Amino acid sequence: MATPVITPQVAPSTSSLEAKLAKSSPGKVGTLAFLLLLAGGLLFIAERLSADLALVPSHSLFPFILLSIALLIALGFEFVNGFLDTANAVATVIYTHSLDPHVAVVFSGMLNFLGVLFSSGTVAFAIVGLLPAHLFLSIDKRSDFSMVFAVLVAAIVWNLATWWKGLPVSSSHTMIGSILGVALAYQVQQGAGSFTGLDWSQIKKVLEALLISPVVGFLFAGIVLVLFRLAARDPRLYRQPEGSTPPPFYIRALLILTCGGVSYAHGSNDGQKGMGLIMLILVGTVPTAFALNHHLSTRDVQSFAAISTQASTAVSHYLNPHASSPTLDPEDQLNRFVTTRVYNPSVLPALQRQIDNLRAETAAYGSISRIPTTMQSTVRTQMYLTGETLRLLPTTPGAPALYSGDAAALSTYRGYLDRSTHFIPAWVKVAVALALGLGTMVGWKRIVITVGEKIGKTHLTYAQGAAAQLVAMCTILVADTYGLPVSTTHVLNSGIAGTMTANGSGLQWATIRNIAMAWVFTLPVAALLSGSLFWLFSHLAA
Repeated sequence: MATPVITPQVAPSTSSLEAKLAKSSPGKVGTLAFLLLLAGGLLFIAERLSADLALVPSHSLFPFILLSIALLIALGFEFVNGFLDTANAVATVIYTHSLDPHVAVVFSGMLNFLGVLFSSGTVAFAIVGLLPAHLFLSIDKRSDFSMVFAVLVAAIVWNLATWWKGLPVSSSHTMIGSILGVALAYQVQQGAGSFTGLDWSQIKKVLEALLISPVVGFLFAGIVLVLFRLAARDPRLYRQPEGSTPPPFYIRALLILTCGGVSYAHGSNDGQKGMGLIMLILVGTVPTAFALNHHLSTRDVQSFAAISTQASTAVSHYLNPHASSPTLDPEDQLNRFVTTRVYNPSVLPALQRQIDNLRAETAAYGSISRIPTTMQSTVRTQMYLTGETLRLLPTTPGAPALYSGDAAALSTYRGYLDRSTHFIPAWVKVAVALALGLGTMVGWKRIVITVGEKIGKTHLTYAQGAAAQLVAMCTILVADTYGLPVSTTHVLNSGIAGTMTANGSGLQWATIRNIAMAWVFTLPVAALLSGSLFWLFSHLAA
């Protein structure tokens, strides 16, 4: 059987679609369901947050005021992220008439909610890892909150500006630009001309993910469309929708499934970007409650003691038995290494002493929750420095190469450290999920119109929508597995452009040019804006 010939077509009247968009409220059932979900979520957040804050000595109202302001700003970013990025996920099912707009938006919002709840947290800490190490060691200083506030405010301002113009710009891209801006501004403020306090390997990893993912979306979506043509010969799949007729059942099921998959992946990946900053805020304002993971069990602490012994033994294999003991405190020595990334022979002896100290401290109290409130921040700093030292050693010039068995023991030990310090409370996930879901249901329409009508010269076909969404879903989920922050916007839009190119439909170059310019300028503009805000906030807080 011959492969169906696909010819570019002129988009039909969109009056039926415009009528749907005009009546895009979620309806009584959808509104009631979301209100019940919102009420339940708020009650859960209030109950868990109050339980956590009960651990905090109430000597001053200032930390709670600062916490409230910071959380509102952070959740405001996630709200904007919801209606900016998630609109991309629903555009294809709306423009192929697979789902009515209000059903698609509610469906996407629910899947975003679930994606956030079941996220791993790896992307969250990959994002905050772009900030200078100093921020993790002295977040209790008021001036350091200037970094977090500058990042969030700059990201919100730029996202709103591009949304107002209907440009599908990535919240991930904006967030990363804002973080790099404050990181560079901080280094300049400290007079660190070499910028050694920045983790350039992590910065490179994140920027490469942002650069490569749109290319992956473009190429693979086009390839998938070609494979569709070879495998599915139904000519209806390659024609523009007729009126408001839904697509064939099997392709409609695929479109709805991939819409849900993209929404879930978006929640799982993008939803984490604010979580890491929220955790910095929590640790800085109320360290007695959030510096360490109080939900680790006594069995976890016992396992930690055994793993610590193995890690200490592994480090001892690389020590010089004739070398003199380091004169610096081990915490100071590891602090110097983490902040400068310069190895010297005193690092490994200090690392072993710190591992032994942490084992003794945790064993003495029996569980994380029993560590005195006055020591919570100190123990967290020690765990952070030890974990970062273990992470940086393999890629630091001059550091010894580890045997596979020793490397495995130290990797396991570092995993226990991360469980103690790199955690996200359930109520934080619920708060971010609600903010994303609410944002999805409020401001999605501007971006949907751009994606559905202004990228290609013809109306989106069923096969094009399915190919773009399938590739976007898989790309984001794979990136989430490896802790890479990628953009739902970039991947899906480039996927649609790839299907239009593979289909011979042609692209609206004015829109492509505007999106490309927004992509190019987002990083430097967000960085400049956040750096300027950091300078302003840090002077106001001085």
